[in-house]
Amino acid sequence: MENITLKVEGMSCGHCVKAVEGSVGKLQGVSNVKVNLEAGTVAVEFNNNEVNVDQIKETIDDQGYDVKS
Repeated sequence: MENITLKVEGMSCGHCVKAVEGSVGKLQGVSNVKVNLEAGTVAVEFNNNEVNVDQIKETIDDQGYDVKS
């Protein structure tokens, strides 16, 4: 398992948390997703044999948020 913390702009409420955690959590190989609204980060634990960082970033982007790192 690998862990990555992404800086994400545009998240401001509970709906944002639900959208990001829900969509990223559905990806094959993702075992844990935690949004920190205050810090503007998304921490993801994943199996890089099943999903890669670009797919995770794209999924967040598809929800309307801007991934910075």
